[in-house]
Amino acid sequence: MTETTSIGKRLTLLLAGVAALLSLLSWGMVTGLAREATQRTQDNVLAASVTAIAETLRSEQGKVRLELPYAAFAMLGAISEDRVFYRVTAGDRTLTGYEDLPLPDVAGQGQVVFESTEYSGAAIRTASISRPVLAGDGPVLVTVTVAQTRDGAGAIAAELSRFAGILSVAFFLVAVALSAFVAQTSLRPLNEIAAAVSRRGPSDLRPLVRAAPSELAPLLSALNRLMDRLRQSIRRSEDFIAEAAHRVRTPLATVRAQAEIALRTVKGDSEKERLRRIIRAVDESSRSAGQLLDHATVAYRTEDLAQDPLDLADLLAQTVAAMEPTASMRDIRLDLETTPAQISGDAVLLENAVRNVLDNAIKYSPEDTTVSLRVTVSDREARLSVDDQGPGLGDEPVAALTERFRRGNNTGSIVGSGLGLTIVADVLHAHGGRLELASANNGSGGACVSLVLPLV
Repeated sequence: MTETTSIGKRLTLLLAGVAALLSLLSWGMVTGLAREATQRTQDNVLAASVTAIAETLRSEQGKVRLELPYAAFAMLGAISEDRVFYRVTAGDRTLTGYEDLPLPDVAGQGQVVFESTEYSGAAIRTASISRPVLAGDGPVLVTVTVAQTRDGAGAIAAELSRFAGILSVAFFLVAVALSAFVAQTSLRPLNEIAAAVSRRGPSDLRPLVRAAPSELAPLLSALNRLMDRLRQSIRRSEDFIAEAAHRVRTPLATVRAQAEIALRTVKGDSEKERLRRIIRAVDESSRSAGQLLDHATVAYRTEDLAQDPLDLADLLAQTVAAMEPTASMRDIRLDLETTPAQISGDAVLLENAVRNVLDNAIKYSPEDTTVSLRVTVSDREARLSVDDQGPGLGDEPVAALTERFRRGNNTGSIVGSGLGLTIVADVLHAHGGRLELASANNGSGGACVSLVLPLV
């Protein structure tokens, strides 16, 4: 499977990129507004100052008289420590102020005109206003210009820009954290669906019914359709196996019966040996077909598991009674020790599991030995333990013995299909129990197979 960046990381990075872009835009907007606000503030003060000076203009004995008000310059000094320049001209003649202070290109008569320029190597902001004053033979246009350096306004704008930058960085960090949280929260339903599927067993193909966002509805529907197709495919396979096993067992029984009849009639040792091999092969095939049928039955019934009240001790006693003739043929004693253990489940499946365990114990035990069967209750669990005196579990890991068609390396020539413990493990798993395999406690080196089931 090709690995790519997770959706959560991609969504977080995408949201973080959007947050970064918004942070830059907000910083740029705040910086621009700060510069505009400081300039507008400076312009307002300059306008007030130049207007105050212009209002003091008057005509006296045919000459233009001017009294510079202190308040006009005091208000400029109160804003910042920038230098202040002024110039008052009547026509082409400078009445007072800095004679080289630049005048506006177009003087606004009765209206303040603002300009940004340089003076004495410093950037300045000028405000000018013109008004006519009677002097001599007629009115003279007097222009008042007040200028102030822009260091203070620039410093204020820079400070606001730095503050905006800090806020933008903080906003970006908070946005990234929120983006990660939003990404995880948005993907939580998808993770819950994945967890619900992963918790299921390999044979649990029921439809997944759970609340999900509308965006995940198509995925959930497709997943359920896939599981339905898998369930139908497995059902057809199990039905085929069961049908095939059923059809094989009848002719095998006929072949075995004919082989036994032939074995009694022939006299040559070589012919008898061939017939014994045929009978052995038929027995092995018949047993495999029977266990394939049992396995198909387990797979079929676990989909709709019955939950009937049962006593594990009674179930074991019935199975022992059915297997007693088989054990007697090999002089194997079945030692039964039980206590009542109330459980719930499918009687057919549980009897199948117990029968497979007991059949293995009888099959692998030497003649004239004892198989011990005990039912005990502890910690809200019922335990059915079967101890035999056979060859044990071998050197392989015990977990591998529950795999399909897997047999221990110490089974020798004993007939078997490798499905018995697989069937037992599947039945116990369907009932919420477990299968435990260990060496027997009787000192014989045999095997101890325990079926553990929850009590009611």
